[in-house]
Amino acid sequence: MNNPGKKALIVYASAGAGHFKAAEALYYYLKEGNKGIALTLVDVLEKTNWFFSTFYVWGYSFLVNRAVFLWRFSFWFTSWPAIRKITQPIARFLNRVNSPGFSDYLIKENPDLIISTHFLPSEVACGLKNEGKITSKVITVITDFGVHPFWLASGTDEYIVASGSTRDKLIREGVPQEKIKVLGIPVHPKFFAAKDRNTLCARFGLNKAKFTVLLVTGSFGIGPLEEIVRLLHDDLQVLVVCARNKRLYERLKKKNYPGVHVYAFVDNIEELMVVSDLIITKPGGLSSAEIIVSELVPVFIHPIPGQETENMRVLADYGIGVYAKNAQEVKEIVLDYRQDPLKIERIKNNIRELKKSFRPKEFCDGIC
Repeated sequence: MNNPGKKALIVYASAGAGHFKAAEALYYYLKEGNKGIALTLVDVLEKTNWFFSTFYVWGYSFLVNRAVFLWRFSFWFTSWPAIRKITQPIARFLNRVNSPGFSDYLIKENPDLIISTHFLPSEVACGLKNEGKITSKVITVITDFGVHPFWLASGTDEYIVASGSTRDKLIREGVPQEKIKVLGIPVHPKFFAAKDRNTLCARFGLNKAKFTVLLVTGSFGIGPLEEIVRLLHDDLQVLVVCARNKRLYERLKKKNYPGVHVYAFVDNIEELMVVSDLIITKPGGLSSAEIIVSELVPVFIHPIPGQETENMRVLADYGIGVYAKNAQEVKEIVLDYRQDPLKIERIKNNIRELKKSFRPKEFCDGIC
């Protein structure tokens, strides 16, 4: 599809890795499918004031790492239907008053399309659109399987969602069905590319005949990984991605467990997924989407209350994933899977059904 002179902004917020990864994936798909469109990738927080952007990035990190009870309460409180008439206007006001640079940018550019993978830019853009200051089509890409009320913004033209369950939740929230398209969470094209497991096993120095578990911390490097490795390494081949947790990486490298391969921050997680039989990870929106596309059976640990527990609940409704409360439960679940290949295959069939919702080639037609 060629769109000479057409401009599109793909906007994300750099609070957590998922929103950027979804925006980046959209950029790749639209760049390939719409050669005549002018695409710009924008971090909304770079166009807000210093205090607000710092709070968004470091405040979120602090809450989910050090004050989970506060995050749980705030997520629940702002989701409570009885007080939305109070919380949503307050949030809308704070978003607008702290992002005048982003508002000015949108007014100046007035692009044909604003495609947002975070609720903050959607809220600001819809406010400007409702005031007649821009004429852009606003498309919100929800990067979780659940829907927090903050994703809902009056003036949104289309919502791109992960699943039928996500669509149904939006409909219950009053969004017209014709405004919702089930195209999956945008996942980088490399996750869809065909790969040869035997070749990758040889490259990574893995025993291709041994049951292999991939253990991933998430972008903040949190979770009981060290204990899980200690419990599993005698029975399985374990791949550990420590992400930003440098201390964990150094400790595990020093212990030098046999059959355990330790990585820091990687950019080839899709290849590690191909050589694995099972993944142990947090149920983040993008992580879960990558798991679905890779057809990898998940065991979920250490979910962030709110969006991640909702992701886990939705996936469980599709017969995908199980939650382990502690490292000992992880071991019991993993060994049970290893002893029952038919159980793994049944879950993979459920994953393949949900994967049908992920139609990356339709992003161009679905969005533009």
